[in-house]
Amino acid sequence: MNGIGKLYFRYGTMGSAKTALLLTQAYNFEERGMQYLCMKPIIDDREKENVIRSRIGIERRCEWIYRDTDIYEMVKRLYEETLQVKDWILIDEAQFLSRQQVDQLARVVDDFGTHVVCYGLRTDFQSKSFEGSQRLFELADSIDEIKSTCSCGRKTIINARIDSEGNIVTDGNQVEIGGDDKYVALCRRCWRNRRIESAKRNAINFDKD
Repeated sequence: MNGIGKLYFRYGTMGSAKTALLLTQAYNFEERGMQYLCMKPIIDDREKENVIRSRIGIERRCEWIYRDTDIYEMVKRLYEETLQVKDWILIDEAQFLSRQQVDQLARVVDDFGTHVVCYGLRTDFQSKSFEGSQRLFELADSIDEIKSTCSCGRKTIINARIDSEGNIVTDGNQVEIGGDDKYVALCRRCWRNRRIESAKRNAINFDKD
């Protein structure tokens, strides 16, 4: 064992610099000579490089986590191959983990003493919990919110999905890959108001048809 580890969950809305914070943490570990590993669920088949990349242009190599990956066995194998237990594991987009994979991360913490830090969203575009995020709230030793501000000045809590004209989208699959062209972080009040505006606009367009 490698001491007493902790399971951390650091969550925020889209655009709250979660990935940049993860990569900054990785850089700090490198500067201090600490051993770490970056990981990320692969949800976008267009990804060709196994890297975590921030909007500000920094990146680090990572290990892909597939839907059927047993993270505990994966980490155990990596440790056995390198004969080295990592001090830290940093995970991006942790909301896309399954409940079982979060349980496996908890085992990594408890059995190896590795600190595991998960960065991710709390809820989807319908304000419903992601599977991985919900399990992290249930199991994490430490939970921190990465705050960001809505255009009105309030704290963002909703990852609103928008169409090409900026209207709020309320139906669809939970996972849809996109950036600023498809999502905007809003406070609860602005999300409600924009949904009302979109509904009125759709009603007017329907009447015209």
